[in-house]
Formats: sequence, structure tokens, C-alpha cells
Amino acid sequence: MDKNQLGIQYMQEGKWEEAAKIFNEAIEENNADPVAYINFGNVLAAVGEEEKAMKFYEKAIELDENAAAAYYSAGNLYFNQERFKEASNMFEKAMKIGLQTSDNYFMLAMSLIQLEQNRLALPYLQRCVELDENDAEARFQYGMLLAQQELIDQAIVQFEKCTELEPEHADAFYNLGVAYGLQDQEEKALAMFNKALEVQPGHPLASYVKKVIEQGEK
Repeated sequence: MDKNQLGIQYMQEGKWEEAAKIFNEAIEENNADPVAYINFGNVLAAVGEEEKAMKFYEKAIELDENAAAAYYSAGNLYFNQERFKEASNMFEKAMKIGLQTSDNYFMLAMSLIQLEQNRLALPYLQRCVELDENDAEARFQYGMLLAQQELIDQAIVQFEKCTELEPEHADAFYNLGVAYGLQDQEEKALAMFNKALEVQPGHPLASYVKKVIEQGEK
């Protein structure tokens, strides 16, 4: 096992000091290896040293302008700082130079959503769920965008898949209820609001809409 692999193993085990030490050794042994800088930056980001982490990502990009993982990691850092424009730029660069992963598509879409560019986000979430069919949160977010575009049938498919993958996703059940309500399927809608309340007792939106439906039936 090389030092980068060992360092990643330490990170997965939450051994941040050991990970930092081994990545530092990897850099000392080969200071032209962008991977070691990216990995060290990820350790720093994980322990809250965000400014230092960005310097390591920048160094990795300086060594290899096609280091897609460096752009992705920098994008995550910007996203966590709510610098969504810079984040979207980083994720887009990573995508253009070959990082075709569901995670990168998801984060690019989420950055665009924060920038209120929902139409632009839609194809990236579509690609995300194509690449990882079992990503419940991506299914939920994709469903939300489809519903906003009034593509209700397609949104229902995504919300249903989300609840299959994550049976405790109260918001997915709630939005399924809204979608069924828009199709005048009140019985199905009520069942979904009840399910949302079963998963999350006191879910404020589900409680309110359920009450409105029940009062309308009286």
C-alpha cells in the first residue's frame, strides 16, 4: 500500500493526525505529485483548516491543471462557505476535464439551485440519478426540480423512488402528497401526508395540508 492509499485509509478511520503525517511524507518524497496535495488538502478541510486546504488544492492545480479531483475538492470547500458561484465554477471545470461522477453532477446542480438557476441544474440531477440510481437525496432534489417545471408525473416517479430507497424521508412523502393533490388524487395525497407525519410527527407542512383536506371533506 502506497502512502496516499494508507493516508486515505487513516482518513476513513478518522485518524486525521496520522493521515496528515503520511500525506506530508508523500509530498516530501515526491513534491511534484498533485494527488498528495489534494489528499492533504482534504485532511485540512475535514478539520476546519479551510484556508490552508485551498492552498493545497491550488498547488495541485498548479502541478496539473487537469487534476479534476482538486477542482472538485475546492468546489466542496466553496459550497460549504456558501460561495456558490465559485463552487459551481469548480465543479464545472472538474466535469469538463473528465470528472463524470454522480457526486460532481450532484454538487454542481446543488450550487446552481442555490444560485436560483434551477433550469440549468435539471440536466445535472438527471445525469446524477442515471449514474447512481440508489442516491435517494439526488432523486428527491430531481423530483423537486421536475415539480417546479410542472412535470408532475415525472416528479412522482422520483419521489416514489426516493421513499423506496429511504423510507424515513418525510419531505419526499410530503411532496408526493402535494403532487398527488395537484392531480386531484386526494385519497393518495392524504395517505402520503399521513406517511410523512408517521415518519416525522409534527411535520408542519404535512400537518397543515392534511387539516385543510380533512376540513374540505366535512
